Amino acid sequence: MQLPRENYISWDECFMRMAHVIALRSKDPSTQVGSVIADQQNVVVGLGYNGFPRGLDSNSFPWEREGKFLETKYAYVCHGEENAIYNANKSTKGCKIYCLLFPCNECAKTIIQNGIAEVIYESDKYKDVDAFVAARKMFDAAGIKCREYISEWVNKI
Repeated sequence: MQLPRENYISWDECFMRMAHVIALRSKDPSTQVGSVIADQQNVVVGLGYNGFPRGLDSNSFPWEREGKFLETKYAYVCHGEENAIYNANKSTKGCKIYCLLFPCNECAKTIIQNGIAEVIYESDKYKDVDAFVAARKMFDAAGIKCREYISEWVNKI
């Protein structure tokens, strides 16, 4: 009898790779972020990437990172985490969310309000920025587990 192969990817690796793929849908010229929400049975519940709300022409709004608030993308862009929740096909209560970047304070509020139990992130490069410090405080206060995921496959593919 043939045994199943042993060298397959973990669920964490699978969902983080999916987050990378969905991030490729982003039209943001500087930062592409994807998120995947999975339930307790490892079924995908939602996918999202950073971009303008549905129906807005991405050529009619700014993509700049610096300048007056209304002249930057930050006044208009929905983050990948938000979009994954908005696009969810069922309740996200008790689910886990995979994010390429540690979520900001605005996404943290949305994650908490929607009952997500765990945040798995790949990068925390903005950890000293106030919006991300606030997010971590809120996650801690809400009892949401946060953990960094480091791919064990990066050098194998």
